Amino acid sequence: MAGYDDTNIFARILRGEIPSTKIFETDDFVAIMDAMPQSKGHCLLLPKAPSRNLLDADDTVLSRALPEVARLARAAKAAFQADGVVVTQFNEAPAGQTVFHLHLHVIPRYEGVELERHAQGFADPELLREHAEAIRAELG
Repeated sequence: MAGYDDTNIFARILRGEIPSTKIFETDDFVAIMDAMPQSKGHCLLLPKAPSRNLLDADDTVLSRALPEVARLARAAKAAFQADGVVVTQFNEAPAGQTVFHLHLHVIPRYEGVELERHAQGFADPELLREHAEAIRAELG
């Protein structure tokens, strides 16, 4: 496994160099809308601590991530009346990882609706803002 590259897009988002549609931020994590969503409400949890993925992440970060991703998944499911939620995370390129900063996808699923292909184009920023607000409303 190669080392962490701090020029990856999520590291740049965390430093404020690239805009994102933020849902919430804690001392350890930032939740954002996926700019290329596979479904309505697709969002990401980004740990602030640098690591490529699960394989080199600090166990403390990992133990704090699951409660946050569960909270995000519950809120996204409720905000969009989804039938279910997929939480996914990829480790290295052969497993499908394309951005080498640990991140967890929260993807609301709807009965009978296929997922969009990822990275097929950017969503409308205003729509992403509306989706972030709907999730924030469910978070309370």
